[in-house]
Amino acid sequence: MHKRFVNHCTIEFTLTPCGPILIKSGKEGADPTKPQMEFVETYHQGGRSIYLPGSSLKGALRAHAERIVRTVGSDRKPSDPSDLWASDPLDLSSYQYLDDIKDTRELYRLSSFTDQLFGSIAIASRLRIEDAYPADKTQLKIEERNGVAIDRVYGSVAVGPFDYQVCTSGEFRAKLHLKNFTLAQLGLMGLVLRDLDDGWFGLGFAKSRGMGLVNINLNKAVVQYPGCVLEADQIKAIGSNQLWLKTLLLGAGEFLEPNEAERYGFPKPDRQETPVAGSPMDLGFGVQLTWSGQEQVTDLFVRAVKSWSRLLGVAA
Repeated sequence: MHKRFVNHCTIEFTLTPCGPILIKSGKEGADPTKPQMEFVETYHQGGRSIYLPGSSLKGALRAHAERIVRTVGSDRKPSDPSDLWASDPLDLSSYQYLDDIKDTRELYRLSSFTDQLFGSIAIASRLRIEDAYPADKTQLKIEERNGVAIDRVYGSVAVGPFDYQVCTSGEFRAKLHLKNFTLAQLGLMGLVLRDLDDGWFGLGFAKSRGMGLVNINLNKAVVQYPGCVLEADQIKAIGSNQLWLKTLLLGAGEFLEPNEAERYGFPKPDRQETPVAGSPMDLGFGVQLTWSGQEQVTDLFVRAVKSWSRLLGVAA
């Protein structure tokens, strides 16, 4: 499916620290005037600035998505490939069952739900997260703090004191992209972002000590069907006779023939009614649905979570 684009979702969001947050640079600089643990920096808008790397964001989101899937499913490969489960991406031996499979459709179908979304050593990811850059660098508040590491046996200081840098205020803007997604996958990402906003997990350094908590503002979501056009107030797939109402949110399985959707394990039908109507994409080719603002984007996730619930056999 990576050779084709049937649907694509872009979610724009803003992260605001609820308290101190630190994404460490991974190495101590040579400048003795700077703290031992520095925030990652890059060049942005004409100068150096701290930022939240997309890799750090994706890792935190994946870890919590795996927790959710293991809570309602399993942490081991089930006998029925359609059962929900999450593999351990750090245990390479858990992927040995895929070694002799050459068909990419079967590789995807037999992979765990989280691997299908985030990727593994066997299949590519369908999710991409951009780096989160400050909306306004002048609004950032960066502090230096001191800490020590306590010996777990004696209760005395084992390492330290040491100093580290934290950001306590400001806004970071990022985008999350999903391609060829099912509505259940979109619904799972909605639950993960909800839990991050509720403080169920954090980002970066010292999360167990209260750091890394953020609030999320969902600014905008755009779902696109690049292989479709609007025809008589309906969405029409180019090169086929498939037609849908222009107010439908469509998963990847909707665009495939039944036998091909079955080989991938995509649900079909996979659709939800929305109050948003489709419109032409830029240059007049393709169809897109746009949700603007926190309330509308939340409504998009509510509808996608209905498909997630249906996957679990729960009445939505």
